[in-house]
Amino acid sequence: MNQIRGGGVSFSDPGFTHKQGQYLAFIYAYTQIAGRPPAEVDLQRYFQVTAPSVHQMILTLERAGLISRQPGTARSIRVIIDLDRLPPLRPTSEQLVKSTMQSC
Repeated sequence: MNQIRGGGVSFSDPGFTHKQGQYLAFIYAYTQIAGRPPAEVDLQRYFQVTAPSVHQMILTLERAGLISRQPGTARSIRVIIDLDRLPPLRPTSEQLVKSTMQSC
């Protein structure tokens, strides 16, 4: 695994971008909770992006060897990297709940 050093801090390069990591984490979490992989529309809803954006990300993840899919089979996305490489799934900015308190 590649080590990157900067400013006295060392961290491992996971081999994917932050955004790709979030997609991987979502695919894994969704599969664990729902008992089946997400459809592309589930990814689209969670990440608040267009269908073409999700499809392009799926193709990118597959080409990078991070996921596998069965051609012609719905909901066949599977994370194929070591699970300890997955980042924590973070809520998207649209999902963060903002609240205010009014003083009496």
